[in-house]
Amino acid sequence: MAERVEQEEIFSQVLRAGRRTYFFDVRATKADDYYLTVTESKKFTHDDGTFHYQKHKIYLYKEDFTDFHEMLKKATDYIINEKGDEVISERHQKDFKKEDGKTISKESESATGSFTDISFDDI
Repeated sequence: MAERVEQEEIFSQVLRAGRRTYFFDVRATKADDYYLTVTESKKFTHDDGTFHYQKHKIYLYKEDFTDFHEMLKKATDYIINEKGDEVISERHQKDFKKEDGKTISKESESATGSFTDISFDDI
């Protein structure tokens, strides 16, 4: 089976969010039109210290931009209107304790450099 060749990136943005990294990449079709890929890359660490990345990717074409944007805005507005913009998940609490019992705060997490720079080759 022939391997699928990814198109070259024209424009790229990266959003790091804890163990997840989101890549927003503009690529060109064979006809030289542009489309967007959104990739979620999530780091998983094994008990032995090794890790791997799990990726999920969506392709978004120009004919769907307006509807996609509208639906995304409606969904995010609904969440904010219903629950506010405060993050209330357990992981984001100031006194969150990892399984080893250590307390981790968002401030100490960012100060210790918990974000890892990765290249596209890593995922």
